[in-house]
Amino acid sequence: MSGSTSGGGDGAPAEPPGLRRLRHLVTALTVTLILGVITVVALLVIRLAAFSPPTPPLLPPAVSLPEGEQAGAVTFGAGWVAVVSADAAGRERIRVFDATDGTPRGELLVGP
Repeated sequence: MSGSTSGGGDGAPAEPPGLRRLRHLVTALTVTLILGVITVVALLVIRLAAFSPPTPPLLPPAVSLPEGEQAGAVTFGAGWVAVVSADAAGRERIRVFDATDGTPRGELLVGP
C-alpha cells in the first residue's frame, strides 16, 4: 500500500480543508442559533410578564356587605359591581351594587 491513503494511520483518507471549514461553520451556526432562541424566549418571558394587568381588590371600598357575609367573587361592569357572597349558613347570593356610591341595585339567591 504505497501512497493510496494520505491521512492518518487508520487508513482513512484525509479530510479536505474545505470540508473541515464547512463542518466548523455549521457547528458555529448551530451554537449561534441555540443561543439566539434562548435569548428570544427569555426576552418574551420578561416582556410579557410586565404586561400582566394588575388584579383589582376583592371588594371595592364603596361596597359594603351585610354583617356575616363574605365576598367570594367580584365582577366589574359598566357602572355596576356584582359580588358573590356567602352567609354563615352557606347560602350564596349575587348582589349588584352601583359602582360609584355602592348603593344596592339587586340581589339574587343562588341555589336552594
